[in-house]
Amino acid sequence: MVTKVQKWGNSQGLRFSREILDEANIAVGDEVQVLVRRGKIIVVPLNRVRGKHDIKKLVAKIPKSYRAEEVDWGRPVGKEVW
Repeated sequence: MVTKVQKWGNSQGLRFSREILDEANIAVGDEVQVLVRRGKIIVVPLNRVRGKHDIKKLVAKIPKSYRAEEVDWGRPVGKEVW
């Protein structure tokens, strides 16, 4: 794929086709790391977990015997609608 550096406001950027992003496993809005090695620009997707926790790991820690139940929080004290 041939493309060119373009100016957007005070910045410069490149446009990537959907096929290129799919092959690199990058989606619009994903964070990437940009490196320069031997005069070449390298774009690497960051596979970070958003925040500090991984939901799959947290759910895996829930005991098999756990059963959710309703909790009584008491009477409304403001303009809550119950």
